[in-house]
Amino acid sequence: MKLYYQFPGTWFGDCMPFGKGDEFFLFHQRDNRNPEPFGEPFGWDLATTKDFVNYENHGVAIPRGAYDAQDQFIFAGSVFEGEGQYHIFYTGYNRDYPAQGRPAQVLMHAVSDDLYHWTKTQDAITFTPQEGYDPDDWRDPWVIRDEEHDQYLLILGARKIGPKTCQTGRTVKFTSKDLKDWKFEGDFWAPNLYTMHEMPDLFKMGDWWYHIVTEYSDKHKMVYRMAKSLDGPWIAPSDDAFDGSAYYAGRTFELNGQRILFGWVGTKEKCDDRSNFEWAGTFVAHEVYQREDGTLGVRIPDTVWNAFNERENVGNVTIDGTGARQEAVLALGCGDLFSFEADITFSEGTRSFGLRVNENEDTALGYQFIFPVAENRYVFEGSPNFPWFNVMNIGLERPIKLEAGRNYHLQLIVDDTIGTLYVDGVALNVRMYERPGESLSIFATDGVVEVRNVSIARGLKEV
Repeated sequence: MKLYYQFPGTWFGDCMPFGKGDEFFLFHQRDNRNPEPFGEPFGWDLATTKDFVNYENHGVAIPRGAYDAQDQFIFAGSVFEGEGQYHIFYTGYNRDYPAQGRPAQVLMHAVSDDLYHWTKTQDAITFTPQEGYDPDDWRDPWVIRDEEHDQYLLILGARKIGPKTCQTGRTVKFTSKDLKDWKFEGDFWAPNLYTMHEMPDLFKMGDWWYHIVTEYSDKHKMVYRMAKSLDGPWIAPSDDAFDGSAYYAGRTFELNGQRILFGWVGTKEKCDDRSNFEWAGTFVAHEVYQREDGTLGVRIPDTVWNAFNERENVGNVTIDGTGARQEAVLALGCGDLFSFEADITFSEGTRSFGLRVNENEDTALGYQFIFPVAENRYVFEGSPNFPWFNVMNIGLERPIKLEAGRNYHLQLIVDDTIGTLYVDGVALNVRMYERPGESLSIFATDGVVEVRNVSIARGLKEV
């Protein structure tokens, strides 16, 4: 049994979330990888869930168009309720159009009265790529209600015309009074940091507005900016991300006071730890919350954590690595689906500490999340990293302030090849394709580490 969602025989692509009542609607792309990612065109499918543990499949929500149609592929968009109907503004993509001198990506529209049955309006006129912008990178619309100006605001990812290496990625905006006639309002956020902005998101929480984009030219991850007004200025927190390079293209939706980030963890080519990440994979939900300073953290939705079987208390552990690294095994026979929790503090002068997963007790081969204290970050890697290198881990790290004597709360979920570690609102998803063993251990170097409130739960409760 698996926890994270991936419809059988397909790979989970970009998600366009919506919520109604007590149910989340996951409109998303399903790539069958025939014969490779983006091989066979796809539309949008729909799955619903109330708890991010149990899902109901509803099949095709918006079918892709014909091979010669603008929406040969249906790329990302936005699901929105307004003017007495449900609306989807989506990206129609035809990979053959550029050779014909036609824009590859155009915004299109569909409507529904019930969220399950959709009619394409074929209205693509108002959203044509604007002069000076790349007509083949014009996608992923996101719609919100701008109450302050009594209008609807639509943002999308774009870039200026020019070589794909030029960092002219930007978010642009349209406004409308009726969701029909839209006016182009120019750039919304143009930081000259990335070659392209994908999957833009915009929401308000408390006094702050948050703008999210996914980028693939710097750190290959999602980043966000925050502002007190839609007019900016958009400022960057010290940690401007939610996860690492394996977690991609997430969008958020708030339902009943809970804002969820809907992203996917990519697979690796040939299911090889040493290879690069591919497009699409498995859906993983983060719950987004706001810290006192306005920055955002993520945590495990309660329904996900509570879905595991009864927790086994392991007891407290003290590891004295003074002079030489020491390791303590916390659990054996963890299996391929488990969750782990602990509180950790470390002494002054500690060089590093960390958690080892899927470790073989005889060979010591496995994976680790290591916290090099002086570097104020944690990193995922193979352990030992021999033969060099045994895990391609570029971008599989997260910044975190590491201070002696401070308590750090760790929660880890391992679901088959995916590992997700949360440390005080800082998350990192990874892939682990080999399973040398099934032990879980913790280690310390040049210091003393106290591990308290340790527990592990194997498998999920019966539904």
